[in-house]
Amino acid sequence: MRPDVQTLKARLTEHFPDAAIDVVDDSHRHAGHAGAAGGAGHFRVRMVSARFAGLGTVARHRLVYDAVQDWMPQRIHALAIEARTPAEAADQA
Repeated sequence: MRPDVQTLKARLTEHFPDAAIDVVDDSHRHAGHAGAAGGAGHFRVRMVSARFAGLGTVARHRLVYDAVQDWMPQRIHALAIEARTPAEAADQA
């Protein structure tokens, strides 16, 4: 069974205690999708953390996936990740 938004956010906060984290459950948008058939969730994650400084997109995403790797693919089927540094987030504001 997929985690709820609060549970996923708590897990990410354990691994990224300094981060600003937003989680959106998009599972309803994937009803009928093969990955959703077993109850695994689709989530959108936006994170701002100094840990991402100096890392490329793939390395940032790997850090996020590492935090939930034991939930994939049984509980989480897909994550759409936006991972930014505080400076990058400020530039977009």
